Amino acid sequence: MLDPDGGAGSIAGLDLSQNGRVIVALFAWAGATQIAFGLAMPIVSLRYQTLVPITLALAIFERTLHALDAWVFRSMPGGHHPPEHYNVQVVLPLLLAALGLSFRSSPPA
Repeated sequence: MLDPDGGAGSIAGLDLSQNGRVIVALFAWAGATQIAFGLAMPIVSLRYQTLVPITLALAIFERTLHALDAWVFRSMPGGHHPPEHYNVQVVLPLLLAALGLSFRSSPPA
């Protein structure tokens, strides 16, 4: 978010010579939604624990769509994949494990 190109060129390696402003704007939009979701997650985990499973399910849905888009529906030209495409392969199983654990009942106090 602090990078002038939003990471589109410097991290994702995208060519910003054509429609660079649009690409950076889309990265800013995506970053804003991630920040909002990222702020909601600790609030849910600390204050509204009953919402943890649905919050994790939403995160799994979002990451699954991201993975499908990155690896199945719209592969990058030349086979290039930015770091986030690999990150989603690690995060999805962790989110699924966390969802499974969220259904376990805690021991009585």
